[in-house]
Amino acid sequence: MTAPAPDFLRQREAALQAWFSQQIPALGRGAQRQGLASVSGDASFRRYFRAELDAGPCILVDAPPPQEDCRPFVEVAKWLRGGGVNVPALYACNLAAGFMCLSDFGDELLWRRLAAARDDAEVRPSATALYHAAFAELLKIQATEARALPSYDTALLRRELLLFNEWFCQGLLQLNLSAQELLMIEQVFEQLIARALAQPQVFVHRDYHSRNLMYLGPDLGVIDFQDAVRGPFTYDLVSLLRDCYIEWPPEQVQRWLFDYAAMARAAGLPAPPDSGLQQDFDWMGMQRHLKVLGIFARLWLRDGKRGYLGDLPLTLRYLSSAARGYGEFAAFSQWLSERVEPALPPLLCSLGVSEAKS
Repeated sequence: MTAPAPDFLRQREAALQAWFSQQIPALGRGAQRQGLASVSGDASFRRYFRAELDAGPCILVDAPPPQEDCRPFVEVAKWLRGGGVNVPALYACNLAAGFMCLSDFGDELLWRRLAAARDDAEVRPSATALYHAAFAELLKIQATEARALPSYDTALLRRELLLFNEWFCQGLLQLNLSAQELLMIEQVFEQLIARALAQPQVFVHRDYHSRNLMYLGPDLGVIDFQDAVRGPFTYDLVSLLRDCYIEWPPEQVQRWLFDYAAMARAAGLPAPPDSGLQQDFDWMGMQRHLKVLGIFARLWLRDGKRGYLGDLPLTLRYLSSAARGYGEFAAFSQWLSERVEPALPPLLCSLGVSEAKS
């Protein structure tokens, strides 16, 4: 898949506006005051626009078929809303066309609040309050009932892990992986998958991080949940606490991790025992960050989106740090330090990419 052509995008925006104009009377929110304003895109082909109506703004989503499918979003939103999770209201949709009209959570990402709290010593304690607000939503997510969710099974976990080989190592870094290296990596994959499947299985958002949580003061709004699955207890915690866009000291991350586990047990959720929680978290983190390295590389190589390249160094540091902590991954850790880590900085330099401020 390649990036859509400009003419195609203009045609889609015009069709979205035409569809929205037909929906306005039924919304009961007054007339449209001005044209659509682009809000953002994301790591997919979806685009987002803000429409100003007399009664306030709403968000329009353009999710062009066949690259995107709105049905999972609509279905998962229904389940999460039933579980009390603060997700956008769905005002109107055309599933065949790939158009949706949603309530507007504004523009303030939790990430911006967290970055301010981290960088200013006077407000740093507020970071814990912000994470506890994220925990409150995550507790509701993990408790949500949805029998039709796909499983985060061996096939899906492995398919994600293989993105690291194809897109990051061989595609981006241009490493020619030997049969011996591929065997070692595969053995790491097998251990990570087994550990993930042994965890308690819950409702997993699957991308629960600071750029998919909107700060509504003091509550949070949850977005980008359409890829939800039933999977390991620690997956969303890793996404949140070892976020690829903001970094915290390991000891602080550990405190927050055990805070959440205690809250989950008090809420009746099946948290792993404390004795194995850190290992569950670290190994799950390795799986996620192997996957994310592949996804960020693919976004550049396949889709021409370079904005995530600056986030590769932090993601790789997370992976390397977790691997160093366990004897089972000694050979893999050494391979990362000797083959992979030295190859990334010159590659980013050649592309004119600086490490993102995390």
